[in-house]
Amino acid sequence: MKKFASIALIATAMAVAAAPRAAFAEDEAAPATLEVKRGAMLYNAEGKRVGNVYRATSEGDAMLIYRGRMITISASTLSEVDGKLTTSLTRKEIAATR
Repeated sequence: MKKFASIALIATAMAVAAAPRAAFAEDEAAPATLEVKRGAMLYNAEGKRVGNVYRATSEGDAMLIYRGRMITISASTLSEVDGKLTTSLTRKEIAATR
């Protein structure tokens, strides 16, 4: 019986500890999604042109042909800066992308 009481106490403590985090997660506003359009020019973190978006995935990733190969730039790195579609990746990071 002591074992059951210990397990119940631990489970209750874990549930109470998790409750504030769940409430906080609901309060956070979801970041605005950026609409990536085919043909849009993509700029890197230095402000240099990378290339035109060949395709946009349903997750918002930008696919483009870069140096003769198809690469995918994650939506989490994309933003709009001065009205331009920009990635936070540098030229070297883009070149290493697969």
